[in-house]
Amino acid sequence: MKTIILRTASTYLLPLLLMFSIFILLRGHYSPGGGFVGGLIASIAFVLHAFARGLDNTKELLKIHPGFLMPIGLALAFLAGVTPVLFFDLPFMTGIWYPGQLPVIGSLGSALFFDLGVYLVVVGVTLTIIFTITESA
Repeated sequence: MKTIILRTASTYLLPLLLMFSIFILLRGHYSPGGGFVGGLIASIAFVLHAFARGLDNTKELLKIHPGFLMPIGLALAFLAGVTPVLFFDLPFMTGIWYPGQLPVIGSLGSALFFDLGVYLVVVGVTLTIIFTITESA
């Protein structure tokens, strides 16, 4: 299924879908969305690229195996949850917010780091499953 239309479309859709997934990730710590949905959108972008350009080209584009994203994401999400316990004597998963505003992101808080961890886990799990199925077929 490597038609010229799909190859051309995937060239333009990959960066657009990745930017949209980051938008959904950043939106999630204020409104619905976040790490899970953003991770699925990023995975869809890479799966579309793999369909259009081939699995080997997509693996070269990623540089690392997506399985390495899972432990990094789990560690980040865990650290976002345990930081209030260790440093502020607050319950597990209590939101901690930086008092100032940052450009583009807005308020920086532990929820964003938790969502980023979820994002990395979802991308890692989804791409590992899809790549494994594609390699075995």
